[in-house]
Amino acid sequence: MAALLEVRSLQASYGPTQVLHGIDFVVDAGGITTILGANGAGKTTTLRAVCGMVRTQGDVRFDGAAIGGRATEDIVRRGVAHVPDGRGTFSALSVEDNLRLGAYTRRDKAGVAADHERVYGYFPRLRERRHQQAGTLSGGEQQMLAVSRALMLRPKLLLLDEPSFGLAPLVVRELFEILRRINRDDGVAILLVEQNATLALALAQRAYLLETGRVVIAGSAEQIGADESVRRSYLGY
Repeated sequence: MAALLEVRSLQASYGPTQVLHGIDFVVDAGGITTILGANGAGKTTTLRAVCGMVRTQGDVRFDGAAIGGRATEDIVRRGVAHVPDGRGTFSALSVEDNLRLGAYTRRDKAGVAADHERVYGYFPRLRERRHQQAGTLSGGEQQMLAVSRALMLRPKLLLLDEPSFGLAPLVVRELFEILRRINRDDGVAILLVEQNATLALALAQRAYLLETGRVVIAGSAEQIGADESVRRSYLGY
C-alpha cells in the first residue's frame, strides 16, 4: 500500500523546549495508524507538527509533496483535517453552522450539500440537533460534531487527538465503529492519538509507541497488541 503521509527525522519544539527528537512514522493511503504513549510523550505535538502548528525540523511528505514549514491553511487545503483534543467546536454556533464552517475552503456547493447528508448518515443524532447550539450538546455529540466538521473538508487524512477522552464507554465504542466505517467506506486515512490502547490497536493496522519524544516501538498493531512485555511495560493492560 502506498504511503500517504511519510515523516522522517521529525523534531518539534515549543520555544527552547524540544519535544520530538527525530521520529519516523508512516500512514498508508486508506490506512489507520495509531500513536500511543503516556501523557507528555509527544503525541499531541506530533499531530500539531504534521499540521504546521509548531516549529519543526525534518522531512514531512503528504501525498508525495513536502509540507514541512508550510502554513497550516495550505496543509488543510491539501487534504489534512485535524480534530484536536478538547473537540474544538464553536460552542455558540449551531450544529449546522459548525458544519458549514468545516467546508469553508470548498467552492463546490453541490458537493458540500451531499457531504452534509453523508455526515448526518454517519451521525443521525446530529441531524436531530442540527439547529441546536453546539455548546449544549453532550460530550459524545460534541465529539461527533468535531469529527463531522473535519469530514466536511473532504480530507484524505484525518488527524484525531484523544477522541475517547471524557466519553462513556458505550459512546466510545459507537464512535470508534463509525470511524471504522468512515475509513472503510470513504477511504479516509486516519492518524489516531489515543490513550485507550486496546481500542486504538483494534482499529489500526500500524502502531508506534512514543516515549519522551522518541519512537521506542514500531510495528503492526496486531504484533504490538499481542506482545505481552509491551502490554505490561508500556500499555498498562
